[in-house]
Amino acid sequence: MTEQLPPDVIAQLTAMDPEITPEIVAASGALLRPFHDKVGYTAPKIDRDLRYGDHERNRLDVHTAGEQSGTADHGASNHGSPVFVFVHGGGFVGGDKVIPGTPHYDHIGAWAVRNGWVGVTITYRLAPQHPWPAGAEDVAAAVAWVRDNIAAFGGDPDRIVVAGHSAGAVHVASYLTGQGGTSDLDGIKGAGLLSGFYQIPDGAERGELEVAYFGDRPSAEVSTLPGLLELEIPLVFAVAERDPRFQQNATAIVVAAWSAAKGTVPNVIVSEGHNHISQIGSIGVDDLALGAQLARFVNRVTE
Repeated sequence: MTEQLPPDVIAQLTAMDPEITPEIVAASGALLRPFHDKVGYTAPKIDRDLRYGDHERNRLDVHTAGEQSGTADHGASNHGSPVFVFVHGGGFVGGDKVIPGTPHYDHIGAWAVRNGWVGVTITYRLAPQHPWPAGAEDVAAAVAWVRDNIAAFGGDPDRIVVAGHSAGAVHVASYLTGQGGTSDLDGIKGAGLLSGFYQIPDGAERGELEVAYFGDRPSAEVSTLPGLLELEIPLVFAVAERDPRFQQNATAIVVAAWSAAKGTVPNVIVSEGHNHISQIGSIGVDDLALGAQLARFVNRVTE
């Protein structure tokens, strides 16, 4: 069944200010919460806070249907399920893989399980204490953990899709392009870059949160767009309709560069009626906005 939000809810989201503020974050979450409660936003089994590194924030949760979780061996890995690894946002300085008492981001794991996959949600070190390329390093370490351990949860280490939202998308792009110190993409069948930005501005155009993470490193060093254009793995980009800043960076700039380099257009999903926050919240409750197209991408690249 394809879940859809009622038109009046979309109208309320559309009427919100597109700026990302604490008030908009709270209002968007409150508006979507009843619909997540209705469909259920937790997987049957969640193995919490598994360590993939030494730092206290190097933790991940594994979301499964429950039957196979925790057993030692499930036979050949090619009999396992696709694995969907999700990296949360938070402006480089905040966020977590789970916000207690809310759907975020357990709803991503539940959605993955409903699609027949194993879900993995991770958290990572934060700026300014841990500047660039700490995010990419942590994504790389989490993916390495998944390769080594996910078969014990019924997942296939050779069929991984990694996705991130907002700052998480920036970290995923940074990992994919080798900024985390590794170019090992073994098992990665595709990636979802959801409302991130990939051409980092220089100087006064760099915002406060970007400065916290990238410091004064030049754009040429920290931008991922050139590297993304050279990747051979399939990519899908997404942006929310009510998110003008990210539309410019994640759509206009990427589409122009992609077209110039490849003579084609990239795979871009536009989440109609949604803002930066509600876009990722729409997964599982407004499938036509993002979830259905993202699921189609995952199934296609992991088949």
